[in-house]
Amino acid sequence: MAKKDEKELTIEEKLKALYELQAVDSKIDELRILTGELPQEVKDMSDEVEGLKTRLQNIENDIKECETQISDHRVRIENANAAISRYKEQQDNVRNNREYDNLSKEIEFQQLDIELSQKKIKNFTAELESRREEKGKTVTEIEEKTVDLNQKKADLESILEETKAETETLMIRSTQLEANIDDRLLAAFKRIRKNAHNGLAVVKIERDSCGGCHSKIPAQRQLDIRQHKKIIVCEFCGRILVDADME
Repeated sequence: MAKKDEKELTIEEKLKALYELQAVDSKIDELRILTGELPQEVKDMSDEVEGLKTRLQNIENDIKECETQISDHRVRIENANAAISRYKEQQDNVRNNREYDNLSKEIEFQQLDIELSQKKIKNFTAELESRREEKGKTVTEIEEKTVDLNQKKADLESILEETKAETETLMIRSTQLEANIDDRLLAAFKRIRKNAHNGLAVVKIERDSCGGCHSKIPAQRQLDIRQHKKIIVCEFCGRILVDADME
């Protein structure tokens, strides 16, 4: 296809190129709309599943820590009981009351240590049960969310596959049309299209009104538009206006 600078297009040819470009780009928009909110939903659900997996890892770390603490305190109790047994044996062989009292204090200290460890074990056991319950709920939630995520991904892939060929063809045609429109006009077209809520930069006159904002178009202005002598935009919304015969 000829480059836009190889031959200067007439105003009518420019308008026709813009009108067709609008039609092609609008069709591309329609195909993209088919995916709806699916891409964002897939992303949000993926992030949510990853967040749940991170939470699960943290829970598993807490479980291991509780199990380690319980095990350490049980060993501490065993050591304390062994120490108490030794101190009691030593009490049978003391030479004076001071040695006996010192051993009694050591026994009392070990007993207090046993009580503290038993309390710690109770607390860590309660925490362990809570964390295990939370782990079960989190695993179930991950499984359910993963099923939903996989379904969303499958739906998105199916839609993309169905529209892939048509979208690629339209994208090629859009590029071809853009190549025949001068840079300044193309830039204006894209700017208007970007700012328009429905992506329409080129609209036909419908019932004597702008096809974009539906504002009334004066008769003389409609005549100027039908003559294709210059590019005319709606004075209310800024869209490029063409007559019904352009189609």
